[in-house]
Amino acid sequence: MKVKDLKERLGLTLLCEGNTERECEGCYSGDLLSWVMSKAKENDIWLTVMGNVNAVAVAVLTDCACIVLTENSALDEDAKNRAEAQGVTILRSDKNAYELSVLISELL
Repeated sequence: MKVKDLKERLGLTLLCEGNTERECEGCYSGDLLSWVMSKAKENDIWLTVMGNVNAVAVAVLTDCACIVLTENSALDEDAKNRAEAQGVTILRSDKNAYELSVLISELL
């Protein structure tokens, strides 16, 4: 499933557009950045409440397909600028990580 399809199917809000043609192959949920760096896989959808520049850096390091901010979490302006410069897609949902994980599992 492509990032753009994920956005449409789950009604996610696009906060920063990177490569929305990118394929999503899995999903990882976590907010402890060092843990995510060691556990998330390439092309994962990353579910988190972390909307800061450090999260964008972790997304680049892990080569995630996109970040989905859960529970209407805020995206810092610095993070948005960094994501735009790095080509990281960031989406947002009002759902929590568990609810999104269940829906994503059904889609993948």
